[in-house]
Amino acid sequence: MSPTSSMVRQWGAVLMLLPLCAVMPRAALGQAGPPAPKVIVSNPIEKRIPRWDEFTGRFEPMEQVEVRPRVSGFIDKIHFKDGQIVHRDDVLFTIDPRPYQIAYDSSKADVTKAKAQVVFAFADFERGQQLVDSRTIPVKELDQRRANLDTATATEQSADAALRNAELNLQWTEVRAPLGGRISDRKVDVGNLVAGGQGTTTTLLTTIVRLDPIYFLFEASEADYLRYSRLAASAGGLSSREAATPVQINLADETDWPHRGVMNFVDNRLNSRSGTIRGRAVFSNEDMFLTPGTFGRARVFGGDIDALMIPDQAVSSDQASKVVMTVGPDNKIVPKPVILGPMAEGLRVITSGLSASDQVVISGIANPFVRPGAVVDPAPGEIKTAVK
Repeated sequence: MSPTSSMVRQWGAVLMLLPLCAVMPRAALGQAGPPAPKVIVSNPIEKRIPRWDEFTGRFEPMEQVEVRPRVSGFIDKIHFKDGQIVHRDDVLFTIDPRPYQIAYDSSKADVTKAKAQVVFAFADFERGQQLVDSRTIPVKELDQRRANLDTATATEQSADAALRNAELNLQWTEVRAPLGGRISDRKVDVGNLVAGGQGTTTTLLTTIVRLDPIYFLFEASEADYLRYSRLAASAGGLSSREAATPVQINLADETDWPHRGVMNFVDNRLNSRSGTIRGRAVFSNEDMFLTPGTFGRARVFGGDIDALMIPDQAVSSDQASKVVMTVGPDNKIVPKPVILGPMAEGLRVITSGLSASDQVVISGIANPFVRPGAVVDPAPGEIKTAVK
């Protein structure tokens, strides 16, 4: 064999081994796996905070009234603009007063006539007494004159009553606002015949709602009612029926709780169907901004509690439950189902499911590799409140 052929075979063997050398490091790397995902963990903040329980409800007017006429007739004038603010005793509608003015004048004349009859009957009775004393007329005649005087007096009283009734009817031709507040639109126009009286067939003219102050009505669960009752009993204080418990309101487009009021009513029984009890708070509404029917959320003060707080973004959803990811001693992700409380100082209150020693994942939870049972590389972090 020639030296050239031997050298060719040696180089061929070397070239065949080169791909194997390139593959071996890659296989070793594949067996080692990717690095553990990095996460930031921290213990929950443990702090005593005021507890605010949230309820949903709607604003209702403190007073509302349907404006109806007390006398019948044709609408002569309308003295308001639809939707404006009116004050108590403002004239709203004028009913044609002419028939009632005539009735008043007639009743007034009847009173004058009745008074004249009383004067005549009284003078006739006095003359009769003198004539009886002189034995000119019998006693029976005097009794008749006394009866005529009593009849004339009764007629005068009846005429007086009819005059007062006619005067009332004349006054009622001016339909006035029974309370101050915001008026609705008119239900009838000028020239329409309206029915008055005391029954349910009277014509509805408009409605008025009182806006300042204003009520907020909501429903609380039986569990909340029992907890508040026990809290008041254990603290030796008064319940919301007797004490002005603070309440805050948040409207649909608000992120804070700018409206402050107090509780002023709790119903005397729970609804057996819904298992809830009705509560009511009262709020000042000087600018008339809060409108009856507006939806809102109420926060009711429920005493001070020892709370665990974490960032709201550290909470994830697992079907119907809320879950917080924690890191165990072996650096494995351990999910913990929790029950959420309200927001406080920019953090979410956890009412149950966590302990103060848990290492909660507060950053890196969006990584798809951070899942239950996965090994992670935790780094210590810090949870800060929004209140300095």
